[in-house]
Amino acid sequence: DSLRAGVTGKEMTVLATRPPRRLTTKSTLKIVGRPFRNTRSERAMKKAQLLVTVEPLKRGLDCDEDQAERVDKLAQQLEKLNPTLEPLNSELINGKWRLMYTTSESILGKNKNKLFQPKGPIYQTIDAESGRARNQETTPLYNAVRADLVPSGDGTSKVEVLFKTFYLLGFIPVKAPASAKGELEITYLDEDLRICRGDKGNLFVLLMEDPSVRL
Repeated sequence: DSLRAGVTGKEMTVLATRPPRRLTTKSTLKIVGRPFRNTRSERAMKKAQLLVTVEPLKRGLDCDEDQAERVDKLAQQLEKLNPTLEPLNSELINGKWRLMYTTSESILGKNKNKLFQPKGPIYQTIDAESGRARNQETTPLYNAVRADLVPSGDGTSKVEVLFKTFYLLGFIPVKAPASAKGELEITYLDEDLRICRGDKGNLFVLLMEDPSVRL
């Protein structure tokens, strides 16, 4: 009775005659669809599309402009779904990563004789706690380089890469010149995939090989 007391007869008539609200298909989709954006399954689907696309491209060595554009668009789609907003502060960044694709001609060795171009896997190990990184080729030359990582910007996703020592054939050390440096932004990171953008516009796609490795 106390609830009814605040409602006049006129108001009761309006309430009684007002048709019940019906959700249209459009509004239902809008309400239902929003919570499912950026789900694990959606990211998994986008990751699969990206990895299937880069798989036959030999890390980017056999890649024309149309294919490169396709890979970049797929990478951008994943970057919009990045689940790790502060990758440099995440344990997921640490470990040994395997390079699956890049647009960096120097890493691919595009200007080298084919005999000396990297044939086997190329790895990058990151240890954010020590601020160190290591790039390692395998066959045929096993060249490597060690670098220091210095957070830049707000310190959550960008690092300045200061190359310190090159290792020819994997064991002959050569001090890197002071000019050997660059910047890297981690634009996507989860437990098994990392996407980065370099200051020269290069794209890097890597898969986690061993999360336990440290430098």
